[in-house]
Amino acid sequence: MPITVTLDPARQDLDAIHRMLAGTYWSPGIRRDVVAEALRNSITAVAIDDATGATVGLARVVTDRATFAWLCDVFVEERFRGQGVARRLLDALEREPSLQGVRRWCLATRDARGLYAKHGYVPVPEGRWMERQGPKERWQEPQG
Repeated sequence: MPITVTLDPARQDLDAIHRMLAGTYWSPGIRRDVVAEALRNSITAVAIDDATGATVGLARVVTDRATFAWLCDVFVEERFRGQGVARRLLDALEREPSLQGVRRWCLATRDARGLYAKHGYVPVPEGRWMERQGPKERWQEPQG
């Protein structure tokens, strides 16, 4: 299946990307307006099925383009998994000229560690990172 990977924001299908992310373990029920804002403020690679024009994958980088880049929202539709789509998304982001001098890249995952290891990611020593989560009502659709 021929796939096009692009960083062109004009090729982003917000509805498809929202649908994908709202069904993930890391952002269940995320609101569409939050996804739109995240896309506007990130560098996003999308994978497009050449046969249908449908968005079938994405990967996003949140960055200051100098010292820090957070790789997030890496997702490939199930029927396209195992075909190198995620690898191509990561490759496209890593080739982005504005990211070439970034000092540190990071990500959080509970799966796909093998994919990320092939791109040079290593586990962070336990206890080094901390997090603070914002209130779910700011980003998630109401439950019920």
